[in-house]
Amino acid sequence: MQREYLQDREKINFKFEQTKEDFIVDENPRIFSEKGNYLILRVQKIEMTTWDMIAAFAQYLNLPAEKIGYAGLKDKHATTTQYISIEAKYEKALKKFKHPGIKILKRTRDKYSIRMGDLVGNRFSINLFGVSPIEAGQIEKRAMKLAKDGLPNYFGYQRFGRDEDSITQAKEMIAGELHIEDSKLKKFLISVYQSFYFNQWLRERVVLSRNENSGKFLLLEGDVYSSDEGKLFTPKKMPQRDFEAHKVVPTGLLCGRDVFRARDAAREIEAKYDDEFLYDKGSRREALIYPTDIKLDYKNNFDILNISFTLPKGSYATVFLEAIANKNYSAQMGKSKRK
Repeated sequence: MQREYLQDREKINFKFEQTKEDFIVDENPRIFSEKGNYLILRVQKIEMTTWDMIAAFAQYLNLPAEKIGYAGLKDKHATTTQYISIEAKYEKALKKFKHPGIKILKRTRDKYSIRMGDLVGNRFSINLFGVSPIEAGQIEKRAMKLAKDGLPNYFGYQRFGRDEDSITQAKEMIAGELHIEDSKLKKFLISVYQSFYFNQWLRERVVLSRNENSGKFLLLEGDVYSSDEGKLFTPKKMPQRDFEAHKVVPTGLLCGRDVFRARDAAREIEAKYDDEFLYDKGSRREALIYPTDIKLDYKNNFDILNISFTLPKGSYATVFLEAIANKNYSAQMGKSKRK
């Protein structure tokens, strides 16, 4: 499933590894009140999935994992810092908590538990290997252009499994050819199905933009936009000026019921990647995002470039790296050894 990007340039063949030293992720949470019945923990985990980390706390406190709130799932092969919530009555017991892969960095309180998606974004720090001085300059220029013009907000390769086998499973389940009992697996496969068609839609819109609009995202009549307040709307006139000012952004369909669909020319493309018979609730996802706070640190003697940046929640750092390199990565490539 090829991901295309707005600027079709020469490839840059840097490498990266999703390891605890070279791939670091920090959640940017919502603001906490510092008062209330929920204990908020800022937790660092190393070489563990979020599920593994939640299970460790649940086992230690002898409570169901569902009682522990979290905002997002973070990669196993990285050093990640994220926030979880637990009822405040467990605060005393947690003072003696110890785990080789988990460190509690900070504690505060809030009136509400943390829920999925309950964050602003994520801050990444990633080491790129095999980068020459000339390539370091090219990477910086490309990163800054993406911050200005926007990054196609694809779901990354992580969404679809190591060999993208989850896409096949999802299609078979939706078609009624595969029966799945586990409710969590069902929900995951539906999200994979929606994500796959969103990526296909976005790919067509990106190629159209590259061919007809000099590599800048082409707005179409009938597009559904998201405002900076998060409201969805279809304007009478295309909001080119507000789009260029990053005040509004076009969105793509995550197919399903009860969802705002595009119209006119935008709908002609969207309809190719829609499943109007899918019973599960649909939604929309921003077609572009804008990386912020980009910083680069080049270690000339070692050909290593550290790039740090912030992305909105639900976006993929590896997609940002793909757009810079102008090549697709896979799960195998992201974890390959340097040579």
